[in-house]
Amino acid sequence: MFLRIAMMAGVLAAGWSLPADAETPVERGRYLVESIAGCGNCHSLQDANGPIPGKEYAGGPPIQDAAFDAWPANITPDEETGIGSWTDDEIVRAIREGVTRDGRVMGPPMPFWLYRGIADDDAKAMVAYLRTVKPVKNKVPASVYRMPLPPSWGPAVSGVEAPPRSDKVAYGGYLAGPVGHCVECHTPMTDKGGLDMAREGAGTREFPGPWGTSISRNITPAALGDWTDAEIKRAITQGVSRDGTRLMPPMGFGFYARMTDADLDALVAWMRSLKPVD
Repeated sequence: MFLRIAMMAGVLAAGWSLPADAETPVERGRYLVESIAGCGNCHSLQDANGPIPGKEYAGGPPIQDAAFDAWPANITPDEETGIGSWTDDEIVRAIREGVTRDGRVMGPPMPFWLYRGIADDDAKAMVAYLRTVKPVKNKVPASVYRMPLPPSWGPAVSGVEAPPRSDKVAYGGYLAGPVGHCVECHTPMTDKGGLDMAREGAGTREFPGPWGTSISRNITPAALGDWTDAEIKRAITQGVSRDGTRLMPPMGFGFYARMTDADLDALVAWMRSLKPVD
């Protein structure tokens, strides 16, 4: 599947506090990486209990699909097995354009079509934070693709700015799309294997895992119209549905619990703006 999220992501929220205003690039990068972007969901080593302490961002377990066996990269500053010898521009290009430092095109499950929209400042901030994490030596196997990869995921990316935070719907869409890739799981697939954006947010994607098979929820007003903002936020950050039942992985609730109230407000505003789809 396109995403594999730690089963015990909730434990990741423990012992971490968010600065009131993430002003420096490292603070901003830490906030994005450790909350809405949830990079550790895929890029952290795990055992049966979830992410292994001290092994964060050292590369995750394989993400397997009929078309590929993808190994999330080691994104720690280790110079031999991670990204320590990469330049900032090379890392930003890998994130947004899916191109390695030696010019090879990277494949899924990284949603490059969404990451292309990450603002320049935010992309640089994420790299600044990754430079500060503990270097971990862990050589990750090469991914195997049983599908043709495109010659590129599009032209070079630059000059991207985030929408103003004062525009809650637009900024919420930025968080849900380029940064948090919520639409990647919560939008149905077409017969050709792409996302059916005419039904954006309608859910129905299946995610098998140790928990069984979970089905992504409909997050359009057709399903959430009667929910209060507080109920939606609780579902996102705590994994508790409106009726009190526990929601299943792969949602990274522990990561989303670190989001600021303002960003959660924007995310909810974006959901309420979606076309109602049954």
